[in-house]
Amino acid sequence: MLALPFYAEELGASATLLGGILSIYAAAQFLFAPLWGKLSDRYGRRPVILFCVAGMGASLLWLGLAETLPAIFVARFVAGAFAANIGVASAYIADATSAEERTRFMGLLGACFGIGFVLGPALAGLLHPLGESLFPSRAAALPILVAAGLAGINLVWGFFALKEPERALAGGGAFRPDGGAAPASGASGGRLAVLREPGMRRLCLAWLIFSVGVTQLEATFAFFMIERFDYDLSQVAFIFVAMAVVMGAVQGGGMKRLAARYGERKLVASGTLVCAVAFVWVPLTSALTALLGALALGAIGRAVVQPSMMALTSTTATATSRGLAMGTFQSSGALARVFGPALAGWLFDQSVSYPFFLAAGLFVLVSLVARGLPARAVEMDGEPAGGVGFA
Repeated sequence: MLALPFYAEELGASATLLGGILSIYAAAQFLFAPLWGKLSDRYGRRPVILFCVAGMGASLLWLGLAETLPAIFVARFVAGAFAANIGVASAYIADATSAEERTRFMGLLGACFGIGFVLGPALAGLLHPLGESLFPSRAAALPILVAAGLAGINLVWGFFALKEPERALAGGGAFRPDGGAAPASGASGGRLAVLREPGMRRLCLAWLIFSVGVTQLEATFAFFMIERFDYDLSQVAFIFVAMAVVMGAVQGGGMKRLAARYGERKLVASGTLVCAVAFVWVPLTSALTALLGALALGAIGRAVVQPSMMALTSTTATATSRGLAMGTFQSSGALARVFGPALAGWLFDQSVSYPFFLAAGLFVLVSLVARGLPARAVEMDGEPAGGVGFA
């Protein structure tokens, strides 16, 4: 949320406190993602999604009206808890799509986030002058309140338009990492039951490592651009928007063909290597055009890796355990965002290049881990096919 740092600063937050506000949001996501997934397996995807949308709207309203830093901390924790429903949304897509279409629609889900990262900062920038006239001492509150209103509109639309996917209501047993039947009780054991399965454990580990690598860029890039090119906030924001456009274009347009031709495991292995090359390139260049090329390359790699790993996760579990599996998978990424930014900041203080070099090493590690992921996200009639095995 682009307005949050300015809003916190208006209330007297230091950089350290702002880091805490960002971390507590991720911590709440880590804690609640498996819970929402498990509830959606039991009660359905639709009610959990609608409940979380309502909670997000309420937390944004609370944040926009907050007048103290403790109130902001609580509001961001609540927001993180309700924002942890991305696993449920992923499970909904997995329930409602065929195997041939799944990676494509996982890519479209990522593209929606990309569009949000483009339109959100732009909308905040447009609303800020109006906020200065309406709330002179708290100008950054207006974009947050508008976001709460948009969540309310989303809730109304979802109530009438969102239907429960039929496949989420069909039976199916628990995790089947070896392609065989497993007792349904495994779906009721929570996050630890998910991680006891070798395939899910490897997927969650890969996503955790990959997400720590990504946070090295996200947490330090603004400082890097200030130090290297003397850029201001608007110029840095423009580069982030450009990266989001590249990621959205790849995820929205090319994932189905790439997955059909190469398979998700190869896409994860190759995409992370592309990210490694890009992240090494970033601190080594002093030319802006070369830097933009490295960032574009990294955006392409990230755009390929994310939907591929989500598709593989969705087919490692059956319909009755898919929400819990996707929630656990997403919570591993949230865990990375609890400590990843702090690590990135400390490394940046040692050397501008260290966060990017660490990220590159982590991406290479993920590429190696990917050798043990499922060969392809293939599923027929809700059951994993023989091709879904672990090397």
